[in-house]
Amino acid sequence: MAAAAAARDAASACSAGPFELRHVHLALRVAFAAAGAGRLRGTARLELRCARDGAAALVLDAHPSLAVRRAALLPPGGADPRPLPFESRPFASYGSALRIALPEPLRGGQLLAVEVDYEAGEGPGMSWLDSFQTAQKEKPFLYTSGFPVLNRSFFPGFHTPATKSTYSARIQVPEGFTAVMSATTWEKEKDNTFIFKMSQPIPSYLIALAVGDIVSAEVGPRSRVWAEPCLIEAAKKEYDGVIEEFLAVGEKLFGPYVWGRYDILFMPPSFPFGGMENPCITFVTPCLLAGDRSLVDVIIHEISHSWFGNLVTNATWGEFWLNEGFTMYAQRRISTEVYGSAYTCLEAATGRALLRQHMDNTGEDHPLNKLRVIIEPGVNPDDTYNETPYEKGYCFVSYLAHLVGDQSKFDAFLQAYVNQFKFQSITADDALEFFLEYFPELKKKGVDSLPGFEFDRWLNTPGWPPYLPDLSPGEQLMKPADELAELWATDSLNVEAIEAVDISAWKTYQLVYFLDQILQKSPLPEGNVERLSKMYPKISKAQNAELRLRWCQIVLKNNHESEFSKVKDFLCSQGKQKYTLPIYRAMWSGSESARALAMETFSATAPQLHVNVQNYVKKILGLEVAEN
Repeated sequence: MAAAAAARDAASACSAGPFELRHVHLALRVAFAAAGAGRLRGTARLELRCARDGAAALVLDAHPSLAVRRAALLPPGGADPRPLPFESRPFASYGSALRIALPEPLRGGQLLAVEVDYEAGEGPGMSWLDSFQTAQKEKPFLYTSGFPVLNRSFFPGFHTPATKSTYSARIQVPEGFTAVMSATTWEKEKDNTFIFKMSQPIPSYLIALAVGDIVSAEVGPRSRVWAEPCLIEAAKKEYDGVIEEFLAVGEKLFGPYVWGRYDILFMPPSFPFGGMENPCITFVTPCLLAGDRSLVDVIIHEISHSWFGNLVTNATWGEFWLNEGFTMYAQRRISTEVYGSAYTCLEAATGRALLRQHMDNTGEDHPLNKLRVIIEPGVNPDDTYNETPYEKGYCFVSYLAHLVGDQSKFDAFLQAYVNQFKFQSITADDALEFFLEYFPELKKKGVDSLPGFEFDRWLNTPGWPPYLPDLSPGEQLMKPADELAELWATDSLNVEAIEAVDISAWKTYQLVYFLDQILQKSPLPEGNVERLSKMYPKISKAQNAELRLRWCQIVLKNNHESEFSKVKDFLCSQGKQKYTLPIYRAMWSGSESARALAMETFSATAPQLHVNVQNYVKKILGLEVAEN
């Protein structure tokens, strides 16, 4: 299954057909240099099995930023390495192909180990942060981000999600620094060297490394938080006891948690994602430290990836919905168990609003608004990233649950699905065939071809989901928010009616939903935003990033210049892609002064942004983008 899928992965040049990758070992030394630069030096050893007769060369995914010194065959029994000729060939804007010639054609079933001696530095998967880009502002920081195709600038390998292997690493870091990796075990040896082992097979994009001035604190029987020293107390306070509850509910619903520990590393503010579900240690934005536990449920999404994405993985990036649609469904199942259906439906309604916003921006029939995206050779899978695999994917999984018509039966199916495909990479066809085999009565009914809801239409036709799950349990929380937004959108404000609504007990997603309605109704009549700001300091002065994002969008849509400084402050405080890009879009489609603010803010914050985010902002602002 995986080899066939790898052959279809247009985003990889590697030899995943002729060879099976069994294990990767990295032996690397980390050296920081001035101004946020640095180098990794060492070797990557790949242990392989030849899958068919006649293979005479091995091709690895690499990147022009990797300086390859030599390649060698490691004979069994510890004899001297045998040097192999190699050459780098162009592949795509996001990577190159490293071709290594083998001494003679191999037989199927033959085992071999190849070692590549190399140096990595400025590639797009390597984020070298200057001390000013960290929270502590004292020491530099390195982290890797492999998703979706960036790890080829960290080490040469089989960089396709169709291939899974175990890995180990030996990482030497400077004195005063700590290394962490997405590994099941780690230990520290002398010379500030850290030893890691991942005993479960994972796709290469989940191999992650972070090196910095970081410390940890226990927050549960199998969980600790990691952060810079100045954040560790806040992290411990925010997450103490909560992770275990989410893990236990996940296990009850989806089966055993196979990864041992579940730790969280709070990244420096420039981290571009909300979270990256690296197994054993999720990397998350410090934006989650709201101080009042109002965003802890974001972790539920990353925890859900422990089953969907990390254990059962999409074989190509064109079917990313298999990772994210199932994870959104799993996240909302856990959330329903923990917080109840009203709150979960409200959160899902904000997700639906994001999908609506995305489809309005692109047009519904945009080819990216399909669940099965055709990624042509040369197209960077990262450029296909959008809300569709998440929220339309969630609707499709919800539709499958609706066909079953019984929640406990569908929960049992999800456990069986995870058990069937664990440690494998699959296609949508694999998943849907298994669904129909698991429910033969549905297969007999021909549910895969019901007019208007055909599985083929779900996968291959762009546009709004044919089926939307019922979110009406959220109405008890939405209705008051809708009514209050309506009051604020009128010319002559009914102050008495507005003051009669007490929002002090509203939780994050109820406030988010309210602000989404205000944003839709914006621009509001003259003076209303100013009054709204004064009336609800809980919103206009919030530290919660989800509220700050919406408040910034409202300020810009209403051209409320007296609060433009809040927009700049928010963009200076963090570099998360999901927050940064919508605000730049809003500035760029706004007034002259909003566009000036965009340019001024970008020139001040560009160095602290992740390279991908910098490039996306440049595109929005019509600036030249340098190829990585």
